Formats: sequence, structure tokens, C-alpha cells
Amino acid sequence: MLEIQNLSTGYGPDDVIHDINLNVSKGEIVALIGANGAGKSTLLKSISGLLPIRSGEIVFNGQAINSQSTKQRVKQGLVHVPEGRQVFAGLSIKENLWLGGNGHETLSSEESELRVQDMCERFPVLSTRLELAAGNLSGGQQQILAIARGLMSQPKLLLLDEPSLGLSPILVSEIFKLIVTLREQGVSILLSEQNAKQTLAIADRAYVLEGGQIVLKGTGEELLNDPQVAQRYLGVGKKVDTLSQEDALSLSKRLSDILTQ
Repeated sequence: MLEIQNLSTGYGPDDVIHDINLNVSKGEIVALIGANGAGKSTLLKSISGLLPIRSGEIVFNGQAINSQSTKQRVKQGLVHVPEGRQVFAGLSIKENLWLGGNGHETLSSEESELRVQDMCERFPVLSTRLELAAGNLSGGQQQILAIARGLMSQPKLLLLDEPSLGLSPILVSEIFKLIVTLREQGVSILLSEQNAKQTLAIADRAYVLEGGQIVLKGTGEELLNDPQVAQRYLGVGKKVDTLSQEDALSLSKRLSDILTQ
């Protein structure tokens, strides 16, 4: 479905990502994991057309799309849900959904309503709040709205950038369940996440980015059980420095002095 070949791009004079090669097949969740600044968001922006590429090729459904606009890519079924949700806070939930459905084509009012109803069935939390301003939703509800808005254009491939960012553990679990459900409903997903453990647990395959380059790849299970990945991204096996007795006494004295001031 998606094939990236030797892709490089960046901002200003410098490249942020270098010679990236990856692919997403139909019906897969493919994960991108890595620390802040690794290039995950930059890669997704280049795939969706928000950032021009400098070299390489992007092929979607057998067609090179390097020169296509973001609108043209959406029309082909390539949809990007950006980091930070970015809902239109002053517009209602229904208006946000309408914009998602009319991003690349003009839908009839009947078709728009049918798609809104479909989103309400998929995401009941939105159904009783359609006239509510999107800015009044909780962070988790805004993330669900952002995904629903993307689904209004009936994508074949959904690019999700940090969907769990800033959410409580309970809401994070709900978002990951939602992503699995979307795959079961036939939507392919390229998922960029810092939450490596939960991401690898649901991913069919994954790529690890460091310094704008892919340094590891494999199935989600393989990378979840990889000692190198565990130490760098899962918080397993990291050495915890301990204070010497002298340093501990000095720290205790400084804290005591601060508290008695």
C-alpha cells in the first residue's frame, strides 16, 4: 500500500531524516518508535505532503505521489491525524466532522449526515455532544474527535502522530484499543508513538528511528523482546545511579536548611 524509498528531507539547510526506507501493507499497524527529535513527525508530514521531500520516492497504491498536494493524497485515501489533536476549538463537533469529510471533495448534505452518523456509531462519546464546541472536550475526547474527523474522508491509510500524548493511562489504553479496532475495520495505520511498550504490543511491524535514520526494524513482538529496544525505550535494564553516603548526608543537610529557612 505504501512504500518509502530513500527518503530524505528537513527544515532550512539541514536534513532531519536520512535515506528512510519503509513500507506499510494493507491491513497492518506499522509503528514508528523513537525519542523526541528522532524524526517521526517529520516523516509523517513528508508522507502526507505537508513537508516537501528533498530526495527519494513515496509510492502509494502503486503510484508515485511525490509531486501531489496534500489534498490529492487525501483524495486517494492517505489521511494524516497530526500530533496535538489540532481540532477547531471554536467550531462544534459536527462542524469539525464536516470539515474532515469535505477536505478533498464536496459532499452532499445527505452524505455528510450519513458519515457523521457513522462516526457517532463508532464513537458514542461524540453522539450526544455534536453541537458542543470542540474546545470544551477533554483531551481524550478531542483525540477521538481528531481521529473521527480523519475517518470522515474514508481513508485507506491513516497516519497517526502521537495519539496518546498528554492523556491519562486509562485514556491511553482506550486510544490503543481504538487503533486495534480500526485495523479490524480495514483501515491500515502508520503509528508514530513514544509510548513504545503499548505500541509494539499492538503493532504488526515496527521501525526504530534515531537521529533521523532507521536503526532497527522487525515485528512488534520481536522488537518488544529485543534487549536493546527494552533498555533504550521500554525502561528495562537501565542502571540507576546511587548516592554515596557522603553525598546523601550533604543532600540531607541542604534539604534541612531549606526547610528551616
